[in-house]
Amino acid sequence: MTPPHPVLIVDDNERLRTSLAEQLAFGGEFTAMGAANIAAAEALIRADGTRFAAILLDLGLPDGSAREFCAKLRRAGMRMPIIMLAGASGENEVLRCLDAGANDAITKPLRMQDLLAKLRAHIQRLGGGEDAASVIGPYEFRPAAKLLQEPKRGRKIRLTEKETAILAFLLSAGGQPVSREILLSEVWGYNSKVTTHTLETHIYRLRQKIEPNPAEARILLTDAGGYRLEAG
Repeated sequence: MTPPHPVLIVDDNERLRTSLAEQLAFGGEFTAMGAANIAAAEALIRADGTRFAAILLDLGLPDGSAREFCAKLRRAGMRMPIIMLAGASGENEVLRCLDAGANDAITKPLRMQDLLAKLRAHIQRLGGGEDAASVIGPYEFRPAAKLLQEPKRGRKIRLTEKETAILAFLLSAGGQPVSREILLSEVWGYNSKVTTHTLETHIYRLRQKIEPNPAEARILLTDAGGYRLEAG
């Protein structure tokens, strides 16, 4: 059994920290520790034996700049994913944090399924999971090669970069639906002006490639305002 991934939540809202920690711990996939400010976060990171798989970092901390904290962690050689927790009006500061080394951002109020999908995807990438093969329906999915292989039929399906990214992110969600907004943010970038029509076009083309009958999808499904994979 894979041990749970430890996550550090840095946010001065105690109620949010507690709620997030409880929700992350549910199911045993993650554990969580909380810090109310940058100083407390730095103390936890320095503590002997503490190794965080990811950091959730609020933009509005009382004792310093989230952007400078990101940059400081990267200068210290720390590679764990950093996901910003942003208010709706914080886009410009989020972009500066991304430039300083943050990996991603999610807007409050948080949707837990979207946050979990981001955590899984970034932790998997950091661990080198993209080089291995995963199963999607009858296919072996090899993201590094942008390739689906169907061993029973001896068939190979070449994928574009965006198609590969869509499948990889949906796969990381573990069969749970991922909203269109999260897919757009993850595949095309946080500040992208790409519309849902572009995503739907890519989904249509993917289904033409991978579904035995694209009109009756059985692998790449529409669900809960987004998409999910029937991976097994």
